[in-house]
Amino acid sequence: MLGLPDAATLFRSALLLSALLAVVVVFALDRPRGRWGGRLRSRFVLGVPWGTLVSVGVVLAVYLFVQGGWDHWYAPVTIPFRAWSYFYPLGMVTAGFAHSGPGHLLGNLVGTVVLAPLAEYAWGHFPRKRGSQTFTSPLTDPYVRAFVIFPGAVVAVGLFTAAFAIGPVIGFSGVVFAFAGFALVRYPITAVVAVTAGNGVRTLYAAFRNPTVSASAGPSYSSPWWADIAIQGHAIGLLAGILLGVWVVRRQATERPSAARVAVGVVLFSVAQSLWAVYWYRGGETYVLYRAAGFALVILLATLVAGTVAASARPLVSMPERPDAVRAVPRWRIGATVLLLCTAALAGPAVPVNLMTAQSGDLPGQDDPITVRGYEVTYAEDVPNGMVSVVDVEAFGETTRVNTSGVIVRNRDRGIWMTAVSKGRLDFTGTTRVRLGGVGWRDSVRVQRTGWNAIGGGTVYRVRLSHDGRNVTAYTSPSVRADPVIAGRNVSVEATRTGFRLNVSLGNRSATGPMPAVNETASIGGLEFANAEGRVYAINGATRVRVARRETYE
Repeated sequence: MLGLPDAATLFRSALLLSALLAVVVVFALDRPRGRWGGRLRSRFVLGVPWGTLVSVGVVLAVYLFVQGGWDHWYAPVTIPFRAWSYFYPLGMVTAGFAHSGPGHLLGNLVGTVVLAPLAEYAWGHFPRKRGSQTFTSPLTDPYVRAFVIFPGAVVAVGLFTAAFAIGPVIGFSGVVFAFAGFALVRYPITAVVAVTAGNGVRTLYAAFRNPTVSASAGPSYSSPWWADIAIQGHAIGLLAGILLGVWVVRRQATERPSAARVAVGVVLFSVAQSLWAVYWYRGGETYVLYRAAGFALVILLATLVAGTVAASARPLVSMPERPDAVRAVPRWRIGATVLLLCTAALAGPAVPVNLMTAQSGDLPGQDDPITVRGYEVTYAEDVPNGMVSVVDVEAFGETTRVNTSGVIVRNRDRGIWMTAVSKGRLDFTGTTRVRLGGVGWRDSVRVQRTGWNAIGGGTVYRVRLSHDGRNVTAYTSPSVRADPVIAGRNVSVEATRTGFRLNVSLGNRSATGPMPAVNETASIGGLEFANAEGRVYAINGATRVRVARRETYE
């Protein structure tokens, strides 16, 4: 007797059947009779956006074979493939195409699949400029345009966004935003619909992968959602795409969308993709969001793009007394020049930032760092960020020089200095691994925090690093005193390189002893201490007071 499938299988089947039914019904009602294929074949070789597929293949190849995602899909190597500085070419070349994990990768690939074909369709494999003939030159050969020029432009934009993005960026999102900018110039409303379609595809994938999700309230650690957005990199990618789109549309002499459609499209896209989320990192896991200023910038950008796309070719001012070369400058080029200047203003600050190098000298920390093939790993708190900038910028009460706390990774040869795991995240998880590596190799360092909460007095902890049989205590926090006073004695908890101990003080006298193991007792400074499943009690005659408990993690 056949059993019924489980609930997850039933939900997945229902999802697939509903999607298939929707496609069949729409196709039957529209009855395209080859119209859709005909339109695609008029712009694409065999009706296929080959440039998009090649670009997707490049990004996948970097993730699978360069970052090691083939063998470690959920744990690729990321540190060496970020855009650290101009002194580390490998990072600059790979950063625009590498990803931090499968979620990051799939999100950008979905964005590419829904937006890149629009940009490729607007450009076309078959040139549309008047007088152009197919196959007469490499620039007009549809196969060259599909398999070489479009993917080449994608790679160029990826290199541009990595080179002029602020900070050690990673990801293809700058290019995805360039696809969007290109599409917004020619098909603004369609581009917004494509973004919505991309969100639908992500939701469909999530629903198929996890048909049902149960959750309950509980503690969690996360930075503000807007602090994880590479806003500057996204913005320069969008502007680069807009400039390329304006150039192509003007060269093709095709019908242009109205200013209203472009303005609405840019605003809706920018809001949907959170381009208004302008923020700054203040240090100590504190971020500042300039929401009003960011939204104002979005509106100004939409106005400028709309004016550039819809403007005529007539000169802005007719001045017969001036030379013809001056009078012949069309209005749209003025807008394009302003857009170019805006792109330069956004990209320019990245130059001094990317002229950084790893701080020389000893790393902070209470023990020698773990060293793995040029990487140094340690832990420190409230120390200056070790990426040394050419300039120190201060404005609006903020500064480019900030302190940091957490697991620090440095590689002098690669110009790397980063807080790989923040103090707050390690406080929450307790144990993590820092993945190191390069092309063709990977390794990891285990990081573990253990601690005790002194009742009413805070937490004392130590951080240990482990790799290949070597264990070091990278950090021990200051001692903390528990609130309870027993028989006139104060009890403090202290962290040492080898473990934890209790300090019992009475007046000017004190005595120390190791923290008792679980279900054991110890006599220190005239008090008896008992460890009951991670809860430590001080005992004096009939008095029994809890003074500490072992720190727990999620």
